[in-house]
Amino acid sequence: MSIDIGQRVADFSATATGDATVTLSELRGRQVVVYFYPKASTPGCTTEGGDFRDSKAAFDAANTVIIGVSRDGLRAQENFKAKQDFNFALIADTDETLCRQFGVIKLKKMYGKEHEGIERSTFLIDADGKLAREWRGVKVPGHVDEVLAAAEALNG
Repeated sequence: MSIDIGQRVADFSATATGDATVTLSELRGRQVVVYFYPKASTPGCTTEGGDFRDSKAAFDAANTVIIGVSRDGLRAQENFKAKQDFNFALIADTDETLCRQFGVIKLKKMYGKEHEGIERSTFLIDADGKLAREWRGVKVPGHVDEVLAAAEALNG
C-alpha cells in the first residue's frame, strides 16, 4: 500500500522517543517530514539523521516538523536519539504499521539472502495533511537539502 501525491495521508498515532505519542492530525497547520530509515545506529542512518538534526532550524523556519521512523524498538530509538543528539522525535514502528501505510517495506538482499526491510524513503506532508512529495530509494548525500528545498517551496 502507498499514498498518491495530493492524497490525504491517513491519520496515525505512534509511540515515539521522549515518552511521546506522535499523532499526525495534531500536526495540521504544519508541514511534516516523515523519513524512514533501515536501522538505528548504522552508518547511513546516523548520517541521514545528523543531516536532519543539523538542518532543523531551517525546517522550523519552513514550518516543518521532522519525524524519523524505523522498526527498531523504543529503547534502541532512545539510545540512537541520545547518542546522536537528535532534536526531533523517532518513532518505534515495531509492528510495521507506518512502514506498511507508506509502502516502504521491500524485499532486500544481503549476503545472498532475501529479507524484508525498510527502503530508505522520505515523505513531505503539507499543512493540510496531504502528501506533497515522496523520495524512495534515497541516497543520503544531499538528500536533506533537497527535502528542505521542497519544504521551503511548499511553504511559499
